[in-house]
Amino acid sequence: MSESLHIVLLPGDGIGPEVIAAAREVSNRAAVRSGVMVTWEEHAFGGAAIDVAGEPFPDATRKACLAADAVLLGAIGGPAWDDVEPQRRPEKGLLALRHALGAYANLRPVSVPEALAHLSVLPPTRVAGTDLLVVRELTGGIYFGEPRQYSAEEAFDTMRYSAAEIDRIAHVAFRAARQRRSKVTSVDKANVLASSRLWRERVTLLHAEVYADIALDHMYVDNAAMQVVRDPGAFDVVLTANLFGDIISDLASTLAGSLGVLPSASTGGTTPLFEPVHGSAPDIAGRNEANPVAAMLSAAMLFETAGHPESAGLVRRAVDATLAAGIMTGDLSADGVSTLAFTDRVCEEMDRIPTQTVAN
Repeated sequence: MSESLHIVLLPGDGIGPEVIAAAREVSNRAAVRSGVMVTWEEHAFGGAAIDVAGEPFPDATRKACLAADAVLLGAIGGPAWDDVEPQRRPEKGLLALRHALGAYANLRPVSVPEALAHLSVLPPTRVAGTDLLVVRELTGGIYFGEPRQYSAEEAFDTMRYSAAEIDRIAHVAFRAARQRRSKVTSVDKANVLASSRLWRERVTLLHAEVYADIALDHMYVDNAAMQVVRDPGAFDVVLTANLFGDIISDLASTLAGSLGVLPSASTGGTTPLFEPVHGSAPDIAGRNEANPVAAMLSAAMLFETAGHPESAGLVRRAVDATLAAGIMTGDLSADGVSTLAFTDRVCEEMDRIPTQTVAN
């Protein structure tokens, strides 16, 4: 009997609907191959929801997301909504979505296969084989801390963390490291910030009490940014707070040469959320030029998190095989193919994979 998986799709804005359609097609192919019954439910979100419902995260979308096994998001925003009042901007909808789902852990894997190493801003010999995971605390820190204030003469924000918030994100990082290469680098600014001193103390204590089998080192955020560029292969799991994680994960994303190949997950609450890290790219929306790799790999993360590693492995291997064959979209190659052509090739490559050889 097939196992079931109910997924809510939030195509969003710009190229979002195109990459989500590609991810859905590839996911359906993988699910059929591995005996998973997937049902899909699509809802408006972001700018598209503002257009039809007057707000970026309507109640109907909220209820559907909370009732789903997982949510797959395309992209949000664009100049069409630049004049919307701040509290109704598409980005506010994303923050509200993460809050509603209780998604406190953002997972950003960055890998650079040989086929893409030449596209990096760094020498191929430095980035080829890079495989790191940024675990970013997502619902605390300076983005949410109170008090905060703005005036023409003065403005301030508050970076605030509790021991419980630090412990729960640290658990995520250490557990992830156990499934990878058993190393965690905790990034903070403990020489300056009180919140970072607590961060370092809690991570060190948790490591000693629960995860002594995992290698742990601490690094100040400014040095970490330099080391990610200088020697990305030295990192396995990077654990850090909201603001620092925002910066480090975006910096690490440049290693692969294109945001179009990087997936992400936001987990820890009622329903996990998966999305490519790229934006809505309104300049190429509707032109069949978008790179769907990040959306496809986000779907692979979804399958894996939901306990379907065979489906995840099929998606990843088919994408890797397509890229290795030199089939790429225009952001990766001067001879780039269309979104639809790339998707068709991924499906063809998947059909060539013997199911019994796929583990992850």
